This record gives sequence, C-alpha cells and structure tokens, in this order.
Amino acid sequence: MKAKVETSKPVLVLLYGYPGSGKTHFSRELTDHFKAAHVHGDRIRHELFEEPQYDSQENGIVTQLMEYMTEEFLGAGMSVIYDYTTIRKSQRRKLREMARKKGAQTVTVWFQMDMDTAMSRLNNRDRRKADDRYAVDYTPDMFKKYVSHMQHPEPIENYVVVSGKHTFPSQKTSFFKKLMELGLIDNTVAKNVIAKPGMVNLVPGRVDLSRRRVNIR
Repeated sequence: MKAKVETSKPVLVLLYGYPGSGKTHFSRELTDHFKAAHVHGDRIRHELFEEPQYDSQENGIVTQLMEYMTEEFLGAGMSVIYDYTTIRKSQRRKLREMARKKGAQTVTVWFQMDMDTAMSRLNNRDRRKADDRYAVDYTPDMFKKYVSHMQHPEPIENYVVVSGKHTFPSQKTSFFKKLMELGLIDNTVAKNVIAKPGMVNLVPGRVDLSRRRVNIR
C-alpha cells in the first residue's frame, strides 16, 4: 500500500452537501490516501447514546466533543476530516478560526447533487454497510428542514466542488488538486494521487417529497 499523503501543515477538511450526497463515503475512502483523523459525528453520537434523540441537548454534546477532538488533533499537527453537519456559515467560521489558531488550513469540500438522487440514496441505505451504519433516518420533512438551513460556501472558505455522482477517484483528484493550488502538497505528490475521473449512473426517477418517507434499513 502506498504511503498516505501528508501536507506541509495540518488541514481541517469540512464537508458540505445534502444528506445522501456521499460525504461519509468520501471521508472514509479519503483516509486510505490522506494522513488525517476521520472525526465522524454520527458514529460518536451512537457511541454516546444507545437511542439517539437528535434533540438540541444531544446535538450540543456531540458538537462539543467533535470540536474538542478536532482541536486536539490539529494541535498535535494532524489533519482532520470533520464529518458532521456544517451547513451554516457561522459553524464553518468558528471551525476555521479554531484551525487558524492551531496553524492549520481549512478546506471545504462541497458535494453537489440533485435532491432526487440524494433522497433516493437515503431511501436505499443499508445499515450493514460501513457508510450507512450510523446515518440519520431522514424523513422528507427532516430533509426539507436541513436543506432550508443550508448556506453555501463562499470563496474565502477555500472550497472545492465535487459531484456526488462521481466515483471516489474523481473526487479525490479534485481534492488533491485543491491542496496543490493552496501550496499544501507539491506537484510530485499530486501526480501520485490524481486519477482520471469516472461517473456512476445514480440518477433515480422523480421522488415525491410530500408523499414518501425515507425508510432506512
């Protein structure tokens, strides 16, 4: 197995996109190629709470632990993939400031996908799979509420756009190209991790949000 990519300074990777757009899959795959800690909010929640309620108190506890772990990793000079909801600008601003104080660079990966495909993925999650084991059981109303609170990244956030329909090698290429643009890895390192893009056909039929419930098994 090839050595994992290391950056010239720690990187805090934030994820942005619809539920079902592939953020956790990307995070898990990326740790095979990128030397970083995968701090996974949904998994932490399930380890803390036998029957998660997803209420404000529980969310606050998970967020505090996520931020504590992230700060500790960055302080130790290790990159972090922050796999948790960061749909509000204020959330990402707080995390960027934390990273800055620890001498780290923040990069936001924006997963773009149509809502129908995201809903179809949610509807077909398999709890036996690593990426789906701890995922939230979204109802259509929950999905709509999530989307209504989303605030898109701005250029100051050093974001890179990937398609949730692309294969991981294509997403990885875009991510490492961004690191190269920011001077965090050099051309020699980038050549070893950049792959040709690929596509998978995951476009479903129309999904009626008003009538269907997302059932996750």
